[in-house]
Amino acid sequence: MGPVLAGVLQLLALLAALALAYIPLGSYMARVYSSGRHWRVEKWIYKAIGADPDTEMRWPAYLRGVLAFSAVGVLFLYLLQRLQGHLPGSLGFRAIDPDQAFNTAASFVTNTNWQSYYGEQAMGHVVQTAGLAVQNFVSAAVGIAVAVALVRGFARSRTGELGNFWADLVRGTVRILLPLALVAAIVLVACGALQNFSGIHEVGQFMGGSQQWNGGAVASQEAIKELGTNGGGYFNANSAHPFENPTPFTNLFEIFLLLVIPLALTRTFGVMVGSVRQGYAILATMATIWIGFTALMMWTEFAHHGPAPELAGGAYEGKEVRFGVGSSSIFAVATTLTSTGAVDSFHSSFTGLGGGITMLGMMLGEIAPGGTGSGLYGMLIMAVIAVFVAGLMVGRTPEYLGRKIGTREIKFAACYILVTPALVLVLTAAAMALPTPGNSMTNSGAHGFSEILYAYTSASNNNGSAFAGLNADTQWFNTSLGVAMLLGRFLPMVFVLAMAGSLAEQKPVPVTAGTLRTEKPLFTGLLVGAILIITGLTYFPALALGPLAEGLAS
Repeated sequence: MGPVLAGVLQLLALLAALALAYIPLGSYMARVYSSGRHWRVEKWIYKAIGADPDTEMRWPAYLRGVLAFSAVGVLFLYLLQRLQGHLPGSLGFRAIDPDQAFNTAASFVTNTNWQSYYGEQAMGHVVQTAGLAVQNFVSAAVGIAVAVALVRGFARSRTGELGNFWADLVRGTVRILLPLALVAAIVLVACGALQNFSGIHEVGQFMGGSQQWNGGAVASQEAIKELGTNGGGYFNANSAHPFENPTPFTNLFEIFLLLVIPLALTRTFGVMVGSVRQGYAILATMATIWIGFTALMMWTEFAHHGPAPELAGGAYEGKEVRFGVGSSSIFAVATTLTSTGAVDSFHSSFTGLGGGITMLGMMLGEIAPGGTGSGLYGMLIMAVIAVFVAGLMVGRTPEYLGRKIGTREIKFAACYILVTPALVLVLTAAAMALPTPGNSMTNSGAHGFSEILYAYTSASNNNGSAFAGLNADTQWFNTSLGVAMLLGRFLPMVFVLAMAGSLAEQKPVPVTAGTLRTEKPLFTGLLVGAILIITGLTYFPALALGPLAEGLAS
C-alpha cells in the first residue's frame, strides 16, 4: 500500500468514526444543558462553591462568572508554579520563573496550552495533575458553556436570561468531559501510553552522556488534552513522543478525540434551537473547510518538489516515520483548525505552503470545527455576518433563526472578528520592529518571519501550537504572548455573550417567502465564502511576507 492511499484510508476511517459518534454525543449534550435535574455530586459542588444553579443569569452576570472563575484559575496556577520547589512530587524541579509562570497560567486557563518550557524537565507531578490537567477540564467546560449561552440566545425569546454559568460549567465537566476522558485514557493506556507517578530514571547512554526520563500521569492528561482541544503535552515533543502517542492507531484516535466534541456541538445546537437541519448546515460548513484544508495539506506534503521529498515519497522532515506524511498532515490540519495545538510533527519543517496552511487554519478563527465551544460560537458569529451580507445584497433586513440582525448585533459581530487580527498583526509588527525579539528567531528571511507570525497567531487564537523554531522563553515573548492569550480568549467572549443577551430579548420573526433559508446548501456556500474572503482580506499581506514567499521560492 502506498503512503498516499494509506493517508486517504485513514481519513475515511476517521470520518466514519466521527459520523457514528455525531448524533448520540450531540443529542446527549443537548439533554445535559437542557435538563432541570442536578446530580448528587453536582449538588455537593454547588454547595462547596456557594452557587445556586437554578438562578437564571443575564449576560453581564454570566460574563462576570466566566471572568471571575478564570481569574481565580490564573492566580491559582501561577502560585502553584511559583511554589513548586516546596511541593511534594516536584521531582526536584525548582519554582518556575515569574514571566514563564504567568505565561503558562494564562495559557492553560485560556485553553491555549502554549508551552515555553520542557514539560519533562520543568513541571513535577503536582503541577501537572492538580494544575495543568485540571485546567484542561475546566477551560474546555468554560468554552462549551459560553457556546451554550449563545445557543440559548437564539432559542429563547422576550427574556435576557441565558442560563446559569456555574451549572453549565459543572455539568460540562462532570457529565461530558470526565466520562469521555476516562474512557479515552483507558484506551491510551491499553495501547501503550504511560500512566504512573514514578520519579526520574536513567535509561542508558546517549551520545556519550546519560539519558533520563521521568514518568507521570501521561495518558489521563493526553486524553483531556485532545478531548478538550487543549494541546499542552506532558513532554516537550508533545504528541510526537511515544509515551504520549505510541502507535499509528493512537495517533488516529487522538485526532478523533480533538474533533468529536466540536463537531457534535453542531448537533447540540440544532436540537436546542428546534431545527437539526440548522445544525447540519453549520456542520457542512465546518466539514467543507476541514476536508478542503486536509486535501490541500496532503497534496503539498506529498507532491512538493525537491530531490529528498521525491526520493522519500513525501516531505518527511520533522515527521514521525511511524505516522507517515498522510497521518501527520491530517493531524496538523485538525489541530490548527481546532484550538488544540497538539502536534505529532513539527510545523516548522513542513513545506512552505504546508506551514502556511496551518497558519491559515488558525487565522480563520479556528471554526472548522474549532475548539470545544469556541468553534461553535465563532461559526455562529460568522453566520450572522453572512446573513447580514446576504441582506445587503437583496435589500432586506437580515434574519437568522427567527431573530433580526440589527445594528447592535452587527457591531458585536464586527468587534468579535476584529479583536484577534488586531492582536496578531500589531504584536507581530512590534516583535519585528524591536531589536530584542528578533534574536529569538533561529531562521532568517521569510521563514524567520513565519516563526513570529505563527507564534502570535497561535496565542491570539488560543491554539497553542508552535512553529518549533522560535525561542519563546524570554521575558518579551512570555509576557506578550500571555497578554495575547488572555485578550484573545476573553474579549471575544464579551461580544458573544452580549449578542446572546440581545438576541434572547427579541420577539421571534415569522418566516416569510423572503426569508433566507439558512438550512440550505446555498447558505453553506455563502458562509464558506464569507469566512475565506474575510480571512484573506485580513491576513493576505502578512501571509505573503512569510509562508507564501517561502513556498513560491522553493
